[in-house]
Amino acid sequence: MKKLLQLHFAFNGPFGDEMASTLKDLAESINQEPGFIWKIWTESEKDKEGGGIYLFESEETALAYLAMHAARLKSFGVNEVISKIFDVNESLTSINHGAFK
Repeated sequence: MKKLLQLHFAFNGPFGDEMASTLKDLAESINQEPGFIWKIWTESEKDKEGGGIYLFESEETALAYLAMHAARLKSFGVNEVISKIFDVNESLTSINHGAFK
């Protein structure tokens, strides 16, 4: 069953176009992670937060990515990553145009 991984953390930037430019290589590398389907990047310059919503093929691949990414963020100085993993109801999500590719 596909799993949705939601995470956020304190983030001082960059934001917007600068974030897109600075983190382009990171974004491209995420596409190579086992079980990865897609990611929506989230940011709040006002609240100084960053994060994302990810879709993975399984709980195992979502948890493996979370462990690796939390360690990577810690190396960047992010001490706390708040995360949740959810089941995805594919039937209802498809009605509302959710994509699984």
